[in-house]
Amino acid sequence: MKKLFFITSAILLFSSLALAQKGIDTQTKKIKEEGNKTNGTQRSGDANRSFDFGRDKTKVRPQLANPYKMNSRRDVLIESVLDVLKEQKLIVNESASRKGDGIIVTEPYVFAKGAVITRNELNRYAILPNSDTSWTRGRYTLTVEIQSIDGIQNNVSVTAKVEGRSENGLLSEWTTLQSTNAAEDEFLVKLVELVTGTTIDAPQVDNP
Repeated sequence: MKKLFFITSAILLFSSLALAQKGIDTQTKKIKEEGNKTNGTQRSGDANRSFDFGRDKTKVRPQLANPYKMNSRRDVLIESVLDVLKEQKLIVNESASRKGDGIIVTEPYVFAKGAVITRNELNRYAILPNSDTSWTRGRYTLTVEIQSIDGIQNNVSVTAKVEGRSENGLLSEWTTLQSTNAAEDEFLVKLVELVTGTTIDAPQVDNP
């Protein structure tokens, strides 16, 4: 009788341990599943965040229209042109200019010196030929023309003569290059900002 009692007690004890172990295994499995869901969500979020890179890139501003229509009296506009030239350290060629006709020409302005930086600077203001030319200087001359439309509206056109100086041994020469309109645009931006009080080159952020 005692033997039967011990056998029954042993069976009940092992059954309880088995059920307890099963409960632990079930709980462990549930925790793992919850963990996988969480990790999966985080990984998905990380992947989604990867598509956000570059969403706030600064837009590239297109060049201003040239000629550019401006609302201002012609005499006031001519004075504004002279003010911008002075600010940009560009000297007016008095003999070539005809201010009464609304034409202002500058002296050549050297914007780059030395073989190290001249090619890069020239490449910004002019279209360089495909060659191994050693450029040592870059300069441009601006011609600003103001054409009256009516009593208050004027067309302002800017033309840049861009030149690069190359050296070959003891010889050096200036070569006229095709303008990229960068010099013209830089001047127009300054003029428009002075006349209108509006900042043209303010950063524009793309917010989709």
